[in-house]
Amino acid sequence: MAGNSEIRVLVADDEPLARRGVRQLLAPHHDMTVVGEARNGAETLRALDELSPDLLFLDVQMPEMDGFEVLRARGADRMPAVVFVTAHDQFAVRAFETHALDYLVKPLHVDRFEAALERIRDRFRLIETASLAVRLAALLEAEKAEREKCGVERLVVTIATGELVIPVAEIDWISADDYYACLHIGAKSHLLRESLTSLESRLDPRGFLRVHRNAIVQIDRIRELRGDELVLRDGMRVAVSRRRRAAIEGLLRGGNSRT
Repeated sequence: MAGNSEIRVLVADDEPLARRGVRQLLAPHHDMTVVGEARNGAETLRALDELSPDLLFLDVQMPEMDGFEVLRARGADRMPAVVFVTAHDQFAVRAFETHALDYLVKPLHVDRFEAALERIRDRFRLIETASLAVRLAALLEAEKAEREKCGVERLVVTIATGELVIPVAEIDWISADDYYACLHIGAKSHLLRESLTSLESRLDPRGFLRVHRNAIVQIDRIRELRGDELVLRDGMRVAVSRRRRAAIEGLLRGGNSRT
């Protein structure tokens, strides 16, 4: 902090209205000075280097690089005090409470915002930077464990023009293609240099099912099981292995049988 009177604030959120809302809520607090805004993760990292804020309001759900990825890229020991902002991330709320970090849930409310600022002021007075870094590092570990348990939310594939981010929710099914996994999205397909076994371990088992040694299917894309094939919503047919058929039948009947 610059002395004991001014807290330099950076606001990072991809929504202009959300950034304006934080500014308006900060306006009555003369010890808080907004020194900059950032619209995404990359801008946030640059602003942290250039502006050296004391306090960061950090949106969890930013595109391409979310709040946790910003924290991971920067490193817990180099972060200022953080107030996380989330729209609906229930895990984040639990994690912040567990690790005594501040968070706000959108839409922001004055009373909750004021309480967060008071905790921040107390932290500057009572908690050393090293202690905050330990909390942030613990939060990253907890978020990583939860993310691995629930599966990745997006995959990155290399294309001719660079890197393409693909939300896993858009994937219909995945086939094996030599040393690659082929992601099928409607009429399009993209190659990812990863084995199907490795990819299966990273996907949410509640959303994806291995139906053959050469195929993984997104469960809600399944229309019917016909003979030794699955028929997907778009009419695509995917082969089913004999040993996985019972698990698929149980799933389609609403059971929990998996092999």
